[in-house]
Amino acid sequence: MSTLVQPATSQIGSVDAQRVEDALSLIAPKWTTWSAQTLAQQGGPMRVRDVAARLPFVSEQFVGKRLAQMHADGLVTRAGARHGAPYQLSAFGNSLSSVHRTLSDWSQAHLSLGKVAGAERVEDAVRRLHLRHSTAVIQVLDAGGPARFVHIAEQAGLESSFTRQRLIRLQLDGLVTRTGPRHGAPYVLTDAGRALGPVYAAVERWSNPVAAPRPAAAPVAAATRTHTGIPLGSDGIRTAAALRRSTAAPSSLFSHAPQPQPRVPAAVIARSAPSLGR
Repeated sequence: MSTLVQPATSQIGSVDAQRVEDALSLIAPKWTTWSAQTLAQQGGPMRVRDVAARLPFVSEQFVGKRLAQMHADGLVTRAGARHGAPYQLSAFGNSLSSVHRTLSDWSQAHLSLGKVAGAERVEDAVRRLHLRHSTAVIQVLDAGGPARFVHIAEQAGLESSFTRQRLIRLQLDGLVTRTGPRHGAPYVLTDAGRALGPVYAAVERWSNPVAAPRPAAAPVAAATRTHTGIPLGSDGIRTAAALRRSTAAPSSLFSHAPQPQPRVPAAVIARSAPSLGR
């Protein structure tokens, strides 16, 4: 991966880091993208058992839990409150198409995953990006080029121990590297990290339609700053999203024609045990 210094990408620095991460938190839980894609391919209401039949590598019970959470987050609607009522994408969920395409394009251009299903590629990308304050760290490095650990922690407004943990994770995910092997060598964005501008912009645009008016807040640290619009915290997004749920039938979540879900390798299934702690 290249470590050459590049000019700051305005799209990275101009987005609201917390808004982006709050929005990503809605689609970060495992199998959310798979479930959304399955509903989009159907183009109409589906019962839990029918969604699970399209995803044989996930238990029906877990599919039910995931759809219930997506319903609480406003990504899907349900035709009635009775037990077994079918689900379908809401207007909010259907509008994820641009985010998914941008995530997929970024992943294909900058990550070496080999031949994987489109939904798996999107979920892998979200896994790398959604952790709290990752965006703030990336913004610091994008704005200032190579930076030492202390400078990153100070500029991002984060505790030293937390900054260290975040940098380690960003390195493992291929978004950040160091300029040399010696201890204390500055950190710098990789090509994948520098290319995140369009991804962040797409996520922020997706979150804007569900923004709810709120009083102006006092200035906060760089790591937690926010613009007017969506309330801070994923609960704020979920509340606003719920207020805008739509029963309109989705057309298509992805630009390609509906295709059967590909078989997921055993290694992927093993990594994807029913757990929300992504």
